[in-house]
Amino acid sequence: MDSIALTLVIIGALNWLLVGLFQFDLVASLFGGMDSILSRIIYSLVGLAGIYSFKFYGRERSDKKTRVD
Repeated sequence: MDSIALTLVIIGALNWLLVGLFQFDLVASLFGGMDSILSRIIYSLVGLAGIYSFKFYGRERSDKKTRVD
């Protein structure tokens, strides 16, 4: 599940990079525009993956506490 979330977050980040630099929405162009159901599903999955990825903050801190050098 973590790798799926990471993949979706990367897709979202790359899409925003394209929007920011070139005003080109790759998701919308691939799936029929921003209002198409497929684009909305992709946007929703990317958003959910971003929310899911908040759990990595807690994991990073707890991993540092449990490491033995």
